[in-house]
Amino acid sequence: MEPLVAVVIPAYDEASRIGSVLDKWPNDGRFEAIVVDDGSSDGTAQAARAHGAAVVMGWEVNRGAGAAIRAGWECGIERRRPYLALVGGDDQHDPRELEAAMSALAASGADYVQGSRRMPGGRAVHSWRTRRLANTLYAIAFSALARRRVSDPSNGFRIFRASLLSEPGIDISQPWLNGYELEPYLLFKAVRRHRVVEVPVTVVFHERPAGGLVAAVGSWLRLLRPALLLALRLRR
Repeated sequence: MEPLVAVVIPAYDEASRIGSVLDKWPNDGRFEAIVVDDGSSDGTAQAARAHGAAVVMGWEVNRGAGAAIRAGWECGIERRRPYLALVGGDDQHDPRELEAAMSALAASGADYVQGSRRMPGGRAVHSWRTRRLANTLYAIAFSALARRRVSDPSNGFRIFRASLLSEPGIDISQPWLNGYELEPYLLFKAVRRHRVVEVPVTVVFHERPAGGLVAAVGSWLRLLRPALLLALRLRR
């Protein structure tokens, strides 16, 4: 059967890990892997092809995570997939958990499923204290701005109906979303407009965060910027 879910995997210099992501792919024809190589110089695209990605696309210059995700989702729409998804190219997420997430979306009648390492059944592997604290602060702030509790808004694992991207109030083509802003932007819009459910997932961290608590909080503050701008109606 034709795949139902275009799962976008943005990757930048992830030749050593993209194969592990694809080797965990669920034995389920509903899901296809679209790897977007964001200007890698280490053979990421070649590794993705060797490990069975359905589509490998990209460009020679790094454009940013948001630009890569956008291109992948647009590819999924062109391929007429009714659902779009996202997992990391750095082997943080387990693609096998896509099956349970899709089942939760169907059973709940939701439009958007957000992965969470913080709800019962979810877990974080090698999550250092500074990262946990920064993640907690970010979740509190994001939930306050969105006016709805989201336990793990910084988690990149998600599935949603492709039709969301065609709504007049959602515009992912804006240049200010070329970086990491795209993910919290779309989650904020979905939470405000649609039924969103969270599902437990596993997140594996492979490296200790550099710079300690100050750097970790600074990273989450940058991720909080889209929600703040949208809540204040300074962006659309």
